[in-house]
Amino acid sequence: MAISKQTQAHLSKGNFEAIEDEWLGHSSKQPEDLDYFVGVARALIGNNEADRSRFLLEILDDLLIEKELWEPRLKLLRRIGPTIYEPEDLHKAILVCLRSIYDDHSMYELLESKVGLDKVQKDPAKTWDRVDRLKALMGFDIGTPVWMVGRGAGRIVEINIALESFKVDLERHKGLMVGFRAAAKMLQALEPDHVLRQKLEDPESLRELAKQDPSELLRRVLVSYNSPMTATEVRQALTGVITEKGWNRWWTAARKHPQVLTQAKGRQNYRWAATSEDAFSALWTAFERAGIRGKIDLLKRNADRDAGLKKRMVDALHKAGEEVKSSRVGRAFEIWHALDRAGTTLTDVEWTPETLVAQSPNLLELVGGLDDRALRQRVYELVQNDREDWPQHFGRFIAREEDPRLLDLLLAGLTAEAPEERKSFIEQLLSQPRKNPAGFVWLAERASDDDGLRQHNPLRLLKQLLTALQDEAFASYRASRLVPLLESGGTAPKLLQDLEPEQAEPARDAITKSAALEGYQRDALVTSLELKFSDLRDDQDAPLYALESSIETKREEFRHLKSVELPANRKAIEEARALGDLRENFEYKSARQRHEYLSARLAALNSDLSRTRPIDLNAVQTDQVVIGTRLTLDGGEGSSLTILGPWESDPESDIISYESELAQKILGKRVGDTLNYSGTEYTIAAIEVFNPA
Repeated sequence: MAISKQTQAHLSKGNFEAIEDEWLGHSSKQPEDLDYFVGVARALIGNNEADRSRFLLEILDDLLIEKELWEPRLKLLRRIGPTIYEPEDLHKAILVCLRSIYDDHSMYELLESKVGLDKVQKDPAKTWDRVDRLKALMGFDIGTPVWMVGRGAGRIVEINIALESFKVDLERHKGLMVGFRAAAKMLQALEPDHVLRQKLEDPESLRELAKQDPSELLRRVLVSYNSPMTATEVRQALTGVITEKGWNRWWTAARKHPQVLTQAKGRQNYRWAATSEDAFSALWTAFERAGIRGKIDLLKRNADRDAGLKKRMVDALHKAGEEVKSSRVGRAFEIWHALDRAGTTLTDVEWTPETLVAQSPNLLELVGGLDDRALRQRVYELVQNDREDWPQHFGRFIAREEDPRLLDLLLAGLTAEAPEERKSFIEQLLSQPRKNPAGFVWLAERASDDDGLRQHNPLRLLKQLLTALQDEAFASYRASRLVPLLESGGTAPKLLQDLEPEQAEPARDAITKSAALEGYQRDALVTSLELKFSDLRDDQDAPLYALESSIETKREEFRHLKSVELPANRKAIEEARALGDLRENFEYKSARQRHEYLSARLAALNSDLSRTRPIDLNAVQTDQVVIGTRLTLDGGEGSSLTILGPWESDPESDIISYESELAQKILGKRVGDTLNYSGTEYTIAAIEVFNPA
C-alpha cells in the first residue's frame, strides 16, 4: 500500500511518534509492503527526520532477516539501501541476500566470482549492475529446461566457467554453446506449465491430447507463449507431437474453437480469447475499427463462426459499398466479390462488376486499387470483352502490372492486336528496369524460352540482369526468381550463346566483376562463355570444397548429362538434319544450341569435380569459425550464418560460400568476436557444427 491519509496527516502535524507506531504495526503484519515503507522513509527524510528514517529502516531490515525474506530484503536494499548502509556494508548485505536466495544453486559461488561480485564495490550502481548480470545467469542451472527461438526446447547440460558459456542440448541442436552474455537474450527458462516443457517431459500426454481434444492443445500452446502466434509458429512448437501427415487435419479441427481469435496484422496470427463471447466481441470491435479491406478480410476468415456476426458484417459492407461505388470504384469492386463469396444474395445491388467496369472513367485507378490477383484478372477480362478501346487500356495496365501470369495475359492480347504497344513496353523494361522491377524480372524469365527476347540485345539483357542481382530494388525477387536464371537452362547461360564475338569480352568483364555472383555461378558462366569463345579461355585448378551430398549431386548431374541428355541431343540433331535445308531448319538450330550448352555444362562440371575436396563435418572443430560451422550472432534482431562451399551457398538462408568476401573476413574468429554483417554489428554468441538435417 502507499502512504495512507492518516500517515500524511501525521507528517503534516509533525507527529512522528505516531508514524513510528504505525510503521511498527504495519511491519509486523505486512513486512513485504515495500511501497509503504520506502514512501514513509523518504517522506521522513524530506521532513528533516533522516535519523528516524534510518532507525525505522534498520528495524525493518532486521525483521526481514529474521523472517528470511531474502527477495524482499534485496529489493529494499536496491530501493533505499544507501540510507541504511555505507557502500561497503551495502555490498556485504547484498551478498548475504544473494547467497541465501541461491543457496541450492550448484554454480552460485563460481558465477558470483565470474561477474565480479566477490570484490567489494564502493559504487552501488556498479554493484547492482553485477547483481543483474548474476540474476540473469542464475535462472540457468544444469538440468534447467530452456527454449530458444527457432530451435525448440531442451536442457542445460553443462556450465563452462572458463569459457563463460552454457552447453545446451536442444531438440534440433545438440551440444550448442551459448555465451553468458547472450544467454539472457537467447534462452528462456520454461515454467512447469509451458507446453514446450510438457513436450520435453511428457510428450505422450500431449500426443494423446491432440487426438482427444485438438482445441485444448492449441489453447495450451497459445497460453504458454502469451502472445499472438502464426500457424507456422504453432507448428514449430508442436514438432514431434503432431506429425507432418496429421498436421492439416489437427489444425483444421483445433482452430474451429470459438475462442480461437484470428488476427491479421502483416502475417495472420492467432490468440486465445477468455470466452466465446469475448472472441465475438473482439472480432466485431476489430471489424468496426478496420478499413474496407480489413472488414473484407475479417468477413472472409470469420463468416462461418456465427450467423449473427456474419449478418452484421455483411450489412455493414453492403452499406460501405453503396457509399464508395462512385468515389472509390476499386473498393466497391472488392466489396461486391467479398459479399458474393460469402454467399450473399446480390440481386438488389446495382454496382455489379460489369457495371463498374463499363462506367468507370479511370480503369487504371480501378485496377490500381486491387491487390487481389484474381480480381485484377476479372477486370482485364471484362475490359477485353466489353470495351472496344481495350488495347489502349491494356497498354496502360501492362506498365503497372507485376504478376507474371497477368503480364502473360496482357502481353498476349497486345501481341495480337497492338504490337507497337508491346514493343514499347519491352524497350522500356530493357532500358530502365528499376522503374518496373517486377516487369523486368518477368521479362528476364520469359527470355529463357523466347528466342526473340534474348536475341534482341543479349549483352544488354545480361548486364541488366547482373545489375539487378545486386540492386536493392530487386531484393524481394533475388533468391526466388533472379538467381535461378543463372543456373543451367536459365536465361543467363542461353544469353551467352546468342552473343557476337565482339560482345564476348564485355560479357566476361560483366560476369567477373559482378559482386552478386557466387563463385560457382561466376565460374559456370565464364566456362560456358570460354567454351564458345576459345580466345577467352584461362585454366584454373584451385581446390573447390563442398559437402559430400553436393558433390554426389554434381556427379549425378554429370552422369545424366553424359549418358542421357547428350545422346538424346545427338539423336535430335540427326533427326533434324534429315529434314533438309539447314539454313531454315529451326529444329536443327535449336538442337545445335542445345548441344553447345550441354557440352559447356559437361566441361564445367568435369573441371569442377576434378578439383573438389569434401567437407568432413565430423572433423570440424568449433573453437573458431571454419568451413562447415554455423554461427549464432547476437546483435540487431539476431541472426545466424553458415560457412560452406560455393555449391551450398544460399544467402537468403544465411549460408555463404567460403570464397565470399564476408566469409574471408570472419574465418578464424571465435565466440565473443565481432563482425559486420549486412550493415549491422554482431557478436558471435555461439559456434556449432553445421547440421545438414
